[in-house]
Amino acid sequence: MRLQGKAAIVTGGASGIGEYTVRDMVEQGAHVLIADINDAVGEQLAQELRTEETKVIYQHVDVTDEAQIAAMVEQAVAEFGKLDIIFSNAGIGSMAPSHELSYEDWHRTIAINLDGVFLCAKHALRAMKQNGGGSIINCASILGHVGQAATASYTAAKGGVVNLTRALAVEYAKENIRVNAVCPGYIDTPLLSQLDDATKQHLISLHPLGRLGKPEEIAKAVTFLASDDASFITGANLLVDGGYTAQ
Repeated sequence: MRLQGKAAIVTGGASGIGEYTVRDMVEQGAHVLIADINDAVGEQLAQELRTEETKVIYQHVDVTDEAQIAAMVEQAVAEFGKLDIIFSNAGIGSMAPSHELSYEDWHRTIAINLDGVFLCAKHALRAMKQNGGGSIINCASILGHVGQAATASYTAAKGGVVNLTRALAVEYAKENIRVNAVCPGYIDTPLLSQLDDATKQHLISLHPLGRLGKPEEIAKAVTFLASDDASFITGANLLVDGGYTAQ
């Protein structure tokens, strides 16, 4: 198993890509702290996956609150004895014409999608330095690489994650801490199921593979980047997008 005995944190881990990543990491032998604000779902997932051999715990974490992030990392180390992996996945979407976008909405998107990623890395790095190394994976997006109308705050945040990933990778490489990002295309989640058929078909048409991605496909990419199979990969932004950005 790729992650046997490793200790991991997954933010936004109660649903969507985060949930599938938690499941895959547990299947690959990791102990996992699920961090989210959806307490009922997160607790249920932790109870479902917890075994005598594998520790899976849930903690309420708002990634815009540095004190909660610090407590999350401390709890993981207390429970597991170390921290090897963190997947900073918590995020929100945002769509609005830029001339109508309020500063409050702009700031909220940046705070969750970019500031939260930095704060998770900051505190994970402290634990990983004590541990002699580790793997940080950030959730960026195809919209960290290309532009799209009415997504100014989201695109700015994800573009920030892309370059933050590179900067941290260079800064901490000598401490055996690898920092990478996964950049999903459009993924078939309950959020997209709310779209009308014409809009959904348009999104599908933008992917040369002719379909949307599946959450488990992103999870597999994250688990790979977290594992020793990716031991010579750092500073990478792995596009898992069905060819979207290749066009």
